[in-house]
Amino acid sequence: MNLDKDIVTVRPEMTINTLQKLPNYVGISALTAGAKGISMNMVVIPPGAKAEPHFHQGFETAIYLLKGKVETLYGENLTKSIVNEEGDFIFIPAGVPHQPRNLSDSESALAIVSRNDPNEQESVQIYSPNKNDPG
Repeated sequence: MNLDKDIVTVRPEMTINTLQKLPNYVGISALTAGAKGISMNMVVIPPGAKAEPHFHQGFETAIYLLKGKVETLYGENLTKSIVNEEGDFIFIPAGVPHQPRNLSDSESALAIVSRNDPNEQESVQIYSPNKNDPG
């Protein structure tokens, strides 16, 4: 038991740009809270927008879709597809290429995204279908 540690509150006021090309409100990370094994952010997918195809090498992703309807292309050459709605919990295994897309042309989709990586952007790798093998 560690009784000397403090609880940390993070209140992000602006988004950052990410390698995935989606706005993120950085919440919990090594930088913001001293996290050692987790990150948690809020991702905004603007109306009609989609992320760059990517994967997280060595790290799992858990998502809670707060608002919207999102289609995610995934797998080798992004040939698989799943549609999620607000209230869904989503799990993406480490190394699985994926590309979420907001299905609404008028409203942003919002999601809370957590990874077992305190430096979340360090594990992001852009995926080019037919070119990369995330192995």
